[in-house]
Amino acid sequence: MLLIWALSLLLGAVVGKEICFPRLGCFSDDSPWAGIAQRPLKILPWAPEDVNTRFLLYTNENPDNYQELIADPSTITSSNFRTDRKTRFIIHGFIDKGEENWLANICKNLFTVESVNCICVDWKGGSRTGYTQASQNIRIVGAEVAYFVEVLQSAFDYSLSDVHIIGHSLGSHAAGEAGRRTNGTVGRITGLDPAEPCFEGTPELVRLDPSDAQFVDVIHTDAAPIIPNLGFGMSQTVGHLDFFPNGGKQMPGCEKNVLSQIVDLDGIWEGTRDFVACNHLRSYKYYSNSILNPDGFAGFPCASYNAFTA
Repeated sequence: MLLIWALSLLLGAVVGKEICFPRLGCFSDDSPWAGIAQRPLKILPWAPEDVNTRFLLYTNENPDNYQELIADPSTITSSNFRTDRKTRFIIHGFIDKGEENWLANICKNLFTVESVNCICVDWKGGSRTGYTQASQNIRIVGAEVAYFVEVLQSAFDYSLSDVHIIGHSLGSHAAGEAGRRTNGTVGRITGLDPAEPCFEGTPELVRLDPSDAQFVDVIHTDAAPIIPNLGFGMSQTVGHLDFFPNGGKQMPGCEKNVLSQIVDLDGIWEGTRDFVACNHLRSYKYYSNSILNPDGFAGFPCASYNAFTA
């Protein structure tokens, strides 16, 4: 009996588990999703109803109030979604939510330069938990975005080349998962300081990588190692073009003292976020600013940052 018990434990550790959901398919805790050096815990993502991925549509016609969509042609048709426009999804990261001002502000900046469908993806049901679990839940988010995009393609003959997925932190890897599930056919993915823990150095299947879209660009603003520097973003290049503004590790203005940072003009919550993750958040602020100032950032092509400073 003891031998049988021991063998069952061993086989359970080796074989792993799998969970399947309608529409989205099956998810395993086998390698490389779990049980590797960067993610040793064997954890499965939560069910879709617990992650509760929501699609919040802003357009030039409704820039201030979103229309909530589901991946169903009838709800899309009855909204302000226009099939003759490009569609840009914005996916937030860990402990964030789709209704945060920064996502809607990116949409509003986009509306000043183009007519576009701007969809903020809310998954706070799956992001406001332990980090390791949230890093698995992004697989569900990516699958939901991919399914939504596939509905656009099948129901409206919508070109996937007109899809742009923007993700911050864990949202970058959710964008990568959506791109992987659509076989890299979406037009563009923008990673805004992709999250480092559980992703740096992992196989491409797990994280954002250049094969996830026709074009992948990445902004790194918090690329110092998580240990000992508490850098939340990746230093690894994961796109066709990777930008490291100000060296990618320490952003100007993120050296303020604790009191001045927390008692921020935007309020206690925004100030506290800026104090804890100032460099990490700069990626979406820089991206948002670049929409209105496309020539506002000087860049230099280089093989590596060491080559640039040499």
